[in-house]
Amino acid sequence: MLKEDILQIQEEWGNGVVQIGKNELDAKDFVNKMYATEVLMKPTMAKEQAFRMTHADIISYFVCGHISEDNGFALKPWLNVRFENEGIHFKNKQAFAVGHYFFTDFDGEETKVEYSFGYVIEEGKIKINLHHSSLP
Repeated sequence: MLKEDILQIQEEWGNGVVQIGKNELDAKDFVNKMYATEVLMKPTMAKEQAFRMTHADIISYFVCGHISEDNGFALKPWLNVRFENEGIHFKNKQAFAVGHYFFTDFDGEETKVEYSFGYVIEEGKIKINLHHSSLP
């Protein structure tokens, strides 16, 4: 795993969120591709059920589902998502990144979010196994 690999995965993640909102990508396919089987997630806007531990819970957050507070974060829709990494560290076969990502809506308004992501290699592909994001 190299820094370039992490930057590419981040770009794919951001593009995927945008594509979900445009109905160009199925949220289940996105989550299965981007997230490891065992995952820990703290979504930005989650309060009542603060943590998501399964793919079904993550899908619910992105597009509305079985968790009542979920309003479809990826359905906003977003025009763009960009990452600004504060740091990326590598340890054994894992990577960790922290920084801000910015979600741009169709009015040109940006939402700044703080994030920490963990990455592992699963079945030969880099996947997210830790996702924490919060508003500053």
